[in-house]
Amino acid sequence: MDTTQLLLTVVLTVTTILLVVVGIQLIFVLKELRKTLKTVNGIIENFEKVGVSVEHSLSEVTGFVSGLKTIFKVIDLIHTKKNAKSKS
Repeated sequence: MDTTQLLLTVVLTVTTILLVVVGIQLIFVLKELRKTLKTVNGIIENFEKVGVSVEHSLSEVTGFVSGLKTIFKVIDLIHTKKNAKSKS
């Protein structure tokens, strides 16, 4: 083997080893990214549950307030009819 072939073989071997190391590191990074995305997904699901709970609570409060308004309207209507009868 002359020096050119030897040099090319050494460079090719070193390049192959470096690419294998980079590939292994890439696999580790992708595993870590997957783990992080699962954690973020869990956090987002929890926030979604809290949001739905708050939305449900607000709709219940709105329904309660609407019921109170209806009761006050009925009381006001009865009161105005009573006043109209007593004035006549």
